[in-house]
Amino acid sequence: MILSRYERMIARRYLLPGKGEAFILVVAAFSLGAVMLGVFALVVVMSVMNGFRAELFDKIVGLNGHAVVQGFGGQLPDWRNIVTIARATPGVTSATPLIEQPLMASFNGRVEGVLLRGMQVKDIRDNPTINTNVVMGSLASITPGSGRIAIGSGLADALGAQVGSQVSLIIPQGQTTPFGTMPRIVSYTVGAIFKIGVYDYDKAYVMIPMEDAQTALLMGDSVGMVEIQTNNPDNVGPILAPLAEKVGDRAVISDWRQLNAQLFEALAVERVVMFCVLSLIILVAAFNIASSLIMLVRAKTRDIAILRTMGATRGGMMRIFMTVGTTIGVLGIVLGLILAFIALYFRQRVVDFVQVISGQNLWDPSIRFLAELPSKTNPVEVIAIVLISLLLTFLATLYPSFKAASTDPVQVLRYE
Repeated sequence: MILSRYERMIARRYLLPGKGEAFILVVAAFSLGAVMLGVFALVVVMSVMNGFRAELFDKIVGLNGHAVVQGFGGQLPDWRNIVTIARATPGVTSATPLIEQPLMASFNGRVEGVLLRGMQVKDIRDNPTINTNVVMGSLASITPGSGRIAIGSGLADALGAQVGSQVSLIIPQGQTTPFGTMPRIVSYTVGAIFKIGVYDYDKAYVMIPMEDAQTALLMGDSVGMVEIQTNNPDNVGPILAPLAEKVGDRAVISDWRQLNAQLFEALAVERVVMFCVLSLIILVAAFNIASSLIMLVRAKTRDIAILRTMGATRGGMMRIFMTVGTTIGVLGIVLGLILAFIALYFRQRVVDFVQVISGQNLWDPSIRFLAELPSKTNPVEVIAIVLISLLLTFLATLYPSFKAASTDPVQVLRYE
């Protein structure tokens, strides 16, 4: 929209109404503030929800893979063959054998439910989700036959255990007696403590060499499952289809979407709902811009008539008022983006400050899975928010601009 010199001058003057028109200025300021808050809320909420999903996905997939091959009956005796077939499948980047078994752990009279995970030592040390989050001890001390394990920080806090503590695992597989199967109690030394950042994992996981897990659970040379990583988690189904055909007679494959379907579907629905609800703020701001422009047109009716008699065209008048309304919207969008990026940068400090002021725990990891408030800004979404805001602002200027352009100078100046 190209404006002539006099149109730009008049638009600048109308952006700051004169004396006696303070109410119009107040309404315009509220309109700008509404656009700013709408853009701010949309960018912050969508970034936090994107960050929550991405962080949760990375943590879950980092430990559980994109898919798992589970044997019928809970065991895979020929797991080496399955690992070889999986690694030869196009699109598969890794195949890791592992054992998972829910057990009970005790230390100094405290008892907690745990999830024992047996992995090959190389896989434990090479897993970035684990090796980059060790807070105490060292994974180098976790070797087969050493009697050492790695536990989550939440579990360590619940048990009161530290590196070097002797933690006992209560294993239901034991000696059969006339009174039933007697559970066994096996003691292990804590060699490392890790903090992944997902509350459920930090509170329950116990990492142990696979050989020690096989011995403790009386599994012989079997494993519980094979964890699969692919080069495209969103295309995991087609990638693993050939593998499913080859192992379908002895195992079943479950991918991350099936294992966490309810969680990620709920997040997807919530993102759409929040976007639609928060977009209403910008829609209300657009109505405010329309209202302020209508009042400005009524207040400037005499000026419009004089301009028309001096040769101003209908198109020129439309451009002037469309520029005024669009400028308010653009300023609101820019301020909203600046405020949003500042809030996202200091998001955890803001949460901590509000918690101190209110005395409430706003981010309880036991409820929200993650230890800290995440954030991941999607440039495409930010551009979409900006375009939607600009579109609504532009549409809000059409009716007032048309009314200004259709002003009849003869009727207005008849009694002047």
